[in-house]
Amino acid sequence: MARVPLWSLLAAVVTLTLATLTWPGTQRPAIASAPAPPMGFNDWNAFGCDVDDQLIRETADAMVADGMAAAGYRYVNIDDCWSLKDRDASGRLIPDPTRFPYGMKALADYVHARGLKLGIYGDAGTQTCAGYPGSLGHERIDAQTWARWGIDYLKYDNCFNNSDGSRADYTRRYTTMASALRATGRPILYSICEWGTAQPWTWAAGVGQLWRTTDDITDTWSSVKSIIDLNTQVLAWAGPGHWNDPDMLEVGNGGMTETEYRTHMGMWAMMAAPLIAGTDLRSLSASALAILTDRDVIAIDQDPLGAPAVLIGPGVYARPLTGGDQAVALYNSSDTPAVMTAPITLPAAPAYRLHDVWTGLDTTVTGPITVTVPAHGAAVLRVHPLLGPMA
Repeated sequence: MARVPLWSLLAAVVTLTLATLTWPGTQRPAIASAPAPPMGFNDWNAFGCDVDDQLIRETADAMVADGMAAAGYRYVNIDDCWSLKDRDASGRLIPDPTRFPYGMKALADYVHARGLKLGIYGDAGTQTCAGYPGSLGHERIDAQTWARWGIDYLKYDNCFNNSDGSRADYTRRYTTMASALRATGRPILYSICEWGTAQPWTWAAGVGQLWRTTDDITDTWSSVKSIIDLNTQVLAWAGPGHWNDPDMLEVGNGGMTETEYRTHMGMWAMMAAPLIAGTDLRSLSASALAILTDRDVIAIDQDPLGAPAVLIGPGVYARPLTGGDQAVALYNSSDTPAVMTAPITLPAAPAYRLHDVWTGLDTTVTGPITVTVPAHGAAVLRVHPLLGPMA
């Protein structure tokens, strides 16, 4: 009889063990996948605590009707204030019966029937930011509850966290929920919302699929400008399956100009950021809808290569794209128009086609890109090398 190598026996034992191992709920751990930055909706920016079943159902319907779902927006996310202030006798979270009279399972079924996914909000502390029950110490039961309801996305906040402020504590609290989510057997996308406090870009890639890099956004130019500056410093940490999250989109909420909203959307795409709309999708203006569903901008954000932009000069960002193209943004954060120039860093070619993602116009250049950019504006161009007869 031939002798079987020891390593082969060990491999067989490990394979058999994994094949027969049962996890809580008799299911194996599931890991959610985010090969591209997630796209969707969150109610907080526009509604705060004023969230209920009707709003979420109508939002899901609007996303399908206005073309946002077809453009790639998938998640309909409920933020804070959805539960009662006390858990039930078994320690489970209870949806507010006034706000959500049919329960979360019925709401998830409604959203799923429209080809969309439902998200929920939790907190890695004793209370949520609005004072509702947090999940600290209740991670297992809360993850099981959300999985049973059919939840697809968890935004996990950081208020009332009882933390000592150490990175070890932040890692522990967020990893505990990650383990609980995986053990349910349901792939739930995990959004770590600790505001960049413990530099999650250095440790969260193996924990969640996205992590907040900054404090909360507001519907002001100063907020967007500040977040772009901060997020630029950590661009290199993002990539397929693990994304820097500079917070939700304010496009359509009315606090900025159309130019500023284009900059907001365009720079989020350049940075490979999640595109989570935070406005009332039931009453979007035509201009806001056009910005949010611009197919050229979304194609940059969702590019399969998954490489965020690199800052290659003052206000100049370049992002490699699948197929050898490149996205270039000339970002003018000043209060006056500026003539800006960007080098072409693609391999040498006789000429290059520049496609303006906002106007749809194509031009051809043989050297550096020069554009007049309005105050608070960002010219976003897709650069394609022209070779042979194309040139």
